[in-house]
Amino acid sequence: MQKPFEKGTFMSDDMISCRTLYKASGFSDDDFSRPVIGICDSFTDIVPGHKNLRELSEQVKYGVYRAGGTPVEFGCIAVCDGVCTTHDGSLYSLPSREIVADGIEIMARAHRLDGLVLVGSCDKTVPGMLMAAARLDIPCIFLAGGCMLGGPAFGNKLKSDSTSSEEAHGMFQAGKLSMEKVLELTNSCCPTIGSCQHMATANSMCCMAEALGMSLPGSGAIPAVYNERTRAALRTGEVAVEMVKKGLTARDILNEESIKNSIMVLMATGGSTNCVIHTVAIAHELGIPAEKVMGWFEEYGNTVPLISKIVPASQEFDGEDFYKAGGIPEVQRQLASILYNDCMTVTGKTIAENVAEYKSYYPKNPKVITSLDNPHSTLAGLAIMHGNLAPNTAVAKPAAIAEEVRHFVGKAICFDGEDATNEAIGKQLVKPGHVVVVRYAGPKGAPGMPEMFKPMKLLYGQGLNKCTALITDGRFSGTNNGCFVGHISPEAASGGPIALIEDGDEIEIDVVNRKLELKVSEEELEARRARFHYEPRKVTGYLARYARDAESADKGGVLK
Repeated sequence: MQKPFEKGTFMSDDMISCRTLYKASGFSDDDFSRPVIGICDSFTDIVPGHKNLRELSEQVKYGVYRAGGTPVEFGCIAVCDGVCTTHDGSLYSLPSREIVADGIEIMARAHRLDGLVLVGSCDKTVPGMLMAAARLDIPCIFLAGGCMLGGPAFGNKLKSDSTSSEEAHGMFQAGKLSMEKVLELTNSCCPTIGSCQHMATANSMCCMAEALGMSLPGSGAIPAVYNERTRAALRTGEVAVEMVKKGLTARDILNEESIKNSIMVLMATGGSTNCVIHTVAIAHELGIPAEKVMGWFEEYGNTVPLISKIVPASQEFDGEDFYKAGGIPEVQRQLASILYNDCMTVTGKTIAENVAEYKSYYPKNPKVITSLDNPHSTLAGLAIMHGNLAPNTAVAKPAAIAEEVRHFVGKAICFDGEDATNEAIGKQLVKPGHVVVVRYAGPKGAPGMPEMFKPMKLLYGQGLNKCTALITDGRFSGTNNGCFVGHISPEAASGGPIALIEDGDEIEIDVVNRKLELKVSEEELEARRARFHYEPRKVTGYLARYARDAESADKGGVLK
């Protein structure tokens, strides 16, 4: 634990130039006698999940002032998988996580900040911020921007969401819907700002931050437009100062037991497959080996049932409904018999104490959050897969896979990269019984490991989600449903078995038994290995450096 704050951090003689330049911005000597709290937000006009972060940061500042601190604001980048899906933009999404972590580290260390409030919302920004907190080990607290509200009913869903337009596009390709209707849906399926409505990576990671103990109780799932989100921002600023005064740092909160807690919560809520790679990356900053973390995912994937069900596991409920049903505190209350309840949190209290004190404004809804005794499914939300196609593991999401396709055997149809896949699906070349293989989409191969949510949504829209499957060394959005397996390691670019699949090969996907098998003899695979040749994609700038240094998905996609 860091020493409690002592006055004078910025008042010593060797800080004269520092004080001078702070004063140029309007600060006074009194500001330096109090804890200086950095407020890092990822505001951008581009991403709806980040549109409100500047306003939230202002509320955080009020909280910091109220508690006797001095707030100083700075920003970081934010890349949205949904916005950057075309023209190679998606290649930058996962790599951006490292830039977020590095940038926050640089700002905090270079300017000797006493504490940090991290204000974020979306897929790679949240894990990047948590990685920085683990790396810095100073008082840190995370504030989520909140989810958006749902749109009008569409298809089988009671509420449409940010991916409904892609599903509609698939319906258009199959001749089931006009383009006019598709475009109309783009006006209504995302009616407010906020992170996407489902248990995709953004909401999963914000809930995970709370499960880790890095956010205020109940704050992870508050919708962006609710007034409670504003009050949570102000209280977050107050707590940041309290943490500094107590000497409560990120590593007092982030440890093996808190990570295990977060994994159990992810399993129970049907969190995004992306959370596996991000959890491994956060643990890496704490010096916890990837193999140990993947072992916890396997352990809890076999023992923790699904007790919370929202889109894509549900066709009825979304992130707003999850919040109203009690959010993470209610999930933790239901999991109390298996959690490490004595883990410390940003409040200075344990998880058990926080859960006991938390009060929801809404009635509980067992259709959204049920209990260990009466789960929605005995299968956990996430599954770590093994087999001759995934020697170093792969990841599936049973919560979003219909029972009738949790065991799927089909014939391979192979594509090198997502663009070729989407083009083929658009031409309706993918037929019932196909296992779509998307390779050279891993950290090195793409490079950058883009999300494959679009091909899955197109298949859904064409009515193929329950008669086809898709496997990849790339990633998936937590929005996807159908039969899918991602994060296949080793990736194709590293000579993994996924590179050896040929059109027509039989593939077995058994999500219940965690098995991913290519039904080809070892002799034939050896012959194919002898013929294998990989020519790296030519890229420049940051992507070239990322492709050179990135570890595989099972290692968290971190940089060496």
